[in-house]
Amino acid sequence: MTKWPIGVFASVDAGLGVHLSVAHELGISTVQVHTPHSHNRTAETAEAFLKSLTEYGIELTAVFGGFDGESYADIPTVDRTVGLVPPTTRAARLQEMKEISDFSKLLKCDVIALHLGFVPHDTQCQEYKEIVATTQDLCKYAAANGQNLHLETGQETADSLIRFMDDVACKNLYVNFDPANMILYGTGEPIEALRKLGNRVRSVHCKDANWAKNPGKEWGEEKPLGAGQVDIRKYLQTLKDIGYTGPLTIEREIPQERDRQRAEIAGAVSLLQSLRSELLGV
Repeated sequence: MTKWPIGVFASVDAGLGVHLSVAHELGISTVQVHTPHSHNRTAETAEAFLKSLTEYGIELTAVFGGFDGESYADIPTVDRTVGLVPPTTRAARLQEMKEISDFSKLLKCDVIALHLGFVPHDTQCQEYKEIVATTQDLCKYAAANGQNLHLETGQETADSLIRFMDDVACKNLYVNFDPANMILYGTGEPIEALRKLGNRVRSVHCKDANWAKNPGKEWGEEKPLGAGQVDIRKYLQTLKDIGYTGPLTIEREIPQERDRQRAEIAGAVSLLQSLRSELLGV
């Protein structure tokens, strides 16, 4: 793989992300995908999707887990509903992530990823210890399938995420860095966070956003790439500085406005191609 291939977030069944045909039309060479619902996580689905990837010349780089009942309506709702942290759904969702790991193996993908949720700040409390143990369990299962687990940034500061990863202490646990999420959740200036996380970052999203008036209490506003406050050029320069050479995966999820989504992704591709040429000379 060449340095910084341009990717996009897609779906096996085109739910959240773009269709593979759109990625192909835009000259995109890699995708991360959101896993389908359980009834569609079959060997037949995997075979058909792999066939499409081959036809389009696209490489799959990560499979993201998600769960029924999750809502990103506002920050308190995310806290209650997202990821493996909520205690009432944790066991069932851990089992589902293991099933997603198995499906990812059928897709011949060696990375699974997810939003873990809001990890408690008190590292001595029982819930924190339980989430550490849950993550260790998932990492062990992923490792048996030859996979790494990537935690997407957003709900935690860089310092809290580093502490949590150190407590989990699994060699196959890494970060999917999303700079816009740091702004949307109000958890830290993204460039500073990226520098702190350094070589723990093994996959990234290219997404942009503006800060909320009350960061951490209200959502920021997602924007087209280059139109927000991430500073995409500095973001890519920092990726270069930390030695990141993997895909630049565009995430722009507005499935209810497909034409707008396609146009904004095309604009993001153009911007990233220009910056890649400037910074890498390729």
